[in-house]
Amino acid sequence: MSQPTDCPIPDNEPQRLEAVRAFEILDTAPELDFDALTRVAAYALGAPIAVVALMDSDRLWFKSKIGLDVPQLDRQVAFCAHAIMRPREPLVVPDLLADVRFAANPLVAQAPHLRFYAGAPLVDAAGHALGTVAVLDAQAREFTAAQRDALCDLSTMVMTALHSRRRALDLERLALTDHLTGIANRSQFDKVLAAEMRHAMRAGEVFSVLCMDLDGFKDVNDGFGHAAGDEVLCEVARRMSQAVRLGDLLARLGGDEFAVVMRHGGPDDAAVLAQRIARAVQAPITLSTGDTVGVGVSIGMASYTDSVSSVSALLGQADQALYQAKRHNERRWKMFVGAPLR
Repeated sequence: MSQPTDCPIPDNEPQRLEAVRAFEILDTAPELDFDALTRVAAYALGAPIAVVALMDSDRLWFKSKIGLDVPQLDRQVAFCAHAIMRPREPLVVPDLLADVRFAANPLVAQAPHLRFYAGAPLVDAAGHALGTVAVLDAQAREFTAAQRDALCDLSTMVMTALHSRRRALDLERLALTDHLTGIANRSQFDKVLAAEMRHAMRAGEVFSVLCMDLDGFKDVNDGFGHAAGDEVLCEVARRMSQAVRLGDLLARLGGDEFAVVMRHGGPDDAAVLAQRIARAVQAPITLSTGDTVGVGVSIGMASYTDSVSSVSALLGQADQALYQAKRHNERRWKMFVGAPLR
């Protein structure tokens, strides 16, 4: 029996993979829109197996499937790897066992002994084949022109669902993002803080909140104008983003107010982060005009304990520590409990 050929790779593979990942759908949970289209494909085309699949660099991942028990396939054995080579037409193989490309494929030669495949590429506006909507059978069969057209229509419908999903993600991201700095806004901060508080109250795991105000920002606005102030806010946000740990949330609450939800961090960890942020912020900032300005930051910190009963209580502690920090010219960060941190 002949061996399967090497897995074909499109000439635009780097761009294709970038397009796939731009949809942010790989490894996501099942969703009604895609499951409904998979059921329609199976029913309308009379197939026991139907999939909506995305082709990753080394695997075919199933967003939705009927008649298969696996979440993905190795790209080397995926029939869809051949289907994406011709984005503008479906691949129909009436008898996989009679096709030299697939006769030795383990999905054909071994269980589940597949014999029929028909897949229509999922193609974006730039012509990148992201994956396929496909139907399969353990019996060889013919596929009519009308069925080919129906499969292509289903491909269009899946792409519509993909674009709708991405638009919804973009809108959600905009709603939770500060328009000026690009970091999280107050809405996202409140959402994440509430979730972290619920987790801490359930699991007893400590976390911290840092509330921050810029020192000297009003002088920049008054002396150089609001455009300069916007530049300073963006640069400060960039520096703070580099200072926080992976997994922490940095947000701009409004004006020159920033905050951090520090996951898995107690007072000592918060103190280290506060000092790192303070050092990053106080470095001189060169404006687009060539002028150099400087700002500082005051930081109030509070860590969750069993005595904290609510989000507002924790924020109140951090705000109180921030107020105390502003009163210390040499030490501009303070934890709610204890002496000013050195």
